Amino acid sequence: MGGLTFELQRAASVRGARGDVYLWTGDVGGLGRVELAFPAEHSDYPSEYCEVAVSGESFPLVTYLGLRYLRRPLLARGELRVDWDPADLSRNVWWPGRGGRALRIRLKERTYTYVERGGKRRHELVRPGASVHMTRSSWRNPSTISGTWTGDADALDIGVALVLEGVYTRNLSLSGALVSLPGRFFNRFNDL
Repeated sequence: MGGLTFELQRAASVRGARGDVYLWTGDVGGLGRVELAFPAEHSDYPSEYCEVAVSGESFPLVTYLGLRYLRRPLLARGELRVDWDPADLSRNVWWPGRGGRALRIRLKERTYTYVERGGKRRHELVRPGASVHMTRSSWRNPSTISGTWTGDADALDIGVALVLEGVYTRNLSLSGALVSLPGRFFNRFNDL
């Protein structure tokens, strides 16, 4: 796969008002320094929620807020924002194939598809004319998060791909969707 690559390294955790904040930092060629943090503390969300944030020199502030699960926000009922502007998110958990279960994002007049590729440590964010391929060194607590972008990808594309690396995306795969089925059922039952 051709394209430009970058890598974020795990940095020392800092103590925030809601507990430890985990950080990954690195340089993206031509765009400067970027940081992925979770749980972030940009808003006054309730304690059962968790927020992930990406920020940097040439990057917009990209955040994802969702119900907390294993210290990460869930995709279900989550909110993706870029500089506080919300994105439209949709997905079909039970549609066959990874492409069917993909997260679809409409943001800033762009349409993205985010899918799991080749295991739970690899993901791809695609829009017409650009893609960002992400790889974690491990699934739960990676020491590195690396990416390769192709086409006319820019800071917005890379920021969105990075923020989703801090989100619990396991249920983009069939096995992950099956594992999350009991929790999904009980969450819906609790809403009644």
